[in-house]
Order: sequence, then C-alpha cells, then structure tokens
Amino acid sequence: MDKLFIAGTDTDAGKTVVSVTLLHALQAQGRRCLALKPVAAGATWRLHEGQERWMNDDAEALQQALATTSHQQTYDQVNPYCFAEPIAPHIAAEHAEQELVLADILQHIRTLEQLPAEVLVIEGAGGWLVPLNAQQSMADIAVQSAAQVILVVGLKLGCINHALLTAAAISASGANLVGWVANQPQPQPMVEQAANIASLEQRLSAPCLGVLPYCPTWRQGHLVDYLATNQLLQSLLAANSSLSPAKKA
Repeated sequence: MDKLFIAGTDTDAGKTVVSVTLLHALQAQGRRCLALKPVAAGATWRLHEGQERWMNDDAEALQQALATTSHQQTYDQVNPYCFAEPIAPHIAAEHAEQELVLADILQHIRTLEQLPAEVLVIEGAGGWLVPLNAQQSMADIAVQSAAQVILVVGLKLGCINHALLTAAAISASGANLVGWVANQPQPQPMVEQAANIASLEQRLSAPCLGVLPYCPTWRQGHLVDYLATNQLLQSLLAANSSLSPAKKA
C-alpha cells in the first residue's frame, strides 16, 4: 500500500483541503483509498452514527471523502486521537491526561494496511515538527511508517521561508518529499502570488503537484482538476522502484 503523509508549512496551510482533494482525485483514477488523521486537536461534542463523541471537522472531512468504491472506515479508524481543545496536540493530550504514543499510531497504520486499499492518505497536524510528546514529533510518524511526503504550502507572506525550512527538515529526517502543493487559503490571493510560486518552483527540488485556488466547496472534490494526479502517481512509482528490497520489506 502506498502511504502519503500530508505535511504543512504551518497550521491552516490547507492540509485537509489537499488531503480531501487528493482522495477524490485518486479515487477518480480507480484507486481504493484509506484516510488517517492520527491526531486532531479541536473538536466538538456531537452525535455521530448513533453515539455522542468528540469529533474533529478535518477528520470528518477525510472520512466523508471516501467513495463507495473505497473501504468505509469508522471515525475511530480515521482519527484515533481526538482532543477538544484547539491547541498543540501534545499539550491537549496532557490536559486530557493522555499520552500520544508513537508505537500505537504506527500499529494503527499497520492495522489499516491490512484493509483492502491501495493508498493510505495520512494528514499530519500543524507543521512538520509539531511534538507528539517529549521525545517525538509528527515527523516520526512519516519517517517510521515509510510514507512519501507531500508538502502543503499555504500561500501567504512568509511562505517561501516556511516552505524551504520545512523541506530542509524533511530531507534531514530521511523522508522523501515526493512533491508539494500550493494552496490559497483566503479569498484574495496574496500580494505577488505568482512570483512567490515561481520562487518556490526555483528553490524546491521536488515537483509542484498543483496550485489550488480558494474554493469554499473543496469538500465536494471541486479542486480535483487543479491537482497533477498522474504526475504524483508517476513519482510514487519512481520512489517505490528506488527502494531496496530490505526497505520494501
């Protein structure tokens, strides 16, 4: 199963927009998909499937993006750690007297890999190095699950620096940045948006997989045509063929 870890330059860069769009795009290509938001902070208490529980809007959007041709996951399968407070996940976990355990998240991923699907889309929380606990971060989920990384760049002032720093951190971790997506999170484009995108294309070695405009109806898959899905699939094929037999195992 191909695993894609969706990282962001920062909070509200558009990770969920890209993850949902990617799920719609891959399923339109005939790929059966699974979705995972391992950790979510910021939830409301509401009724879901006959049960009252804390639910995160981003995780629910991932669950709703799964087509009938894909395995229908429960909310707990999509989002095993959910906290009410919209704060840093490790702090939210402390307030809830819980611990974010990397080994448990990796076991959850291995369990999902047993389900009938070809692609697992994993959405991170916040930026690349957001802590899970005192020793580990979101980056460890991507690295230790051997996921290919897609970086979401939120198009706003400072995005070039944020993107370059994040790409450098991804490379330093040993993870593979398979591509990046520019996302416009606000109705009005940033000043000199095209020039900023051009600067990113010149400086990031990974290919740009799309530039997503602001779209209030992104949950319905209305941004699919802005994503270079075929280019992504070719990059995944190349990445998989470059793995040694030991790494593939």
